[in-house]
Amino acid sequence: MKGIPQTPIQLYKYLLRQIPKLPVESQSYYRNYVKGNFRSHADETDPERINEIVKKLYSDFQWILQKYENKMGK
Repeated sequence: MKGIPQTPIQLYKYLLRQIPKLPVESQSYYRNYVKGNFRSHADETDPERINEIVKKLYSDFQWILQKYENKMGK
């Protein structure tokens, strides 16, 4: 998979694979954050809204990864 994940399940798998890139002390929080977001939107049926959510969560997580990369000097 290249670029932005297109489906919720692709995004979910992608995000869970990115969590180990975060500091150990933050990983549990973000694992729960990802799982909680997916649970809270599980009943969403509108394809456009699902697409918005996927893009927003992907974008937010890219920001989080960048924040920690800058802090850790990577």
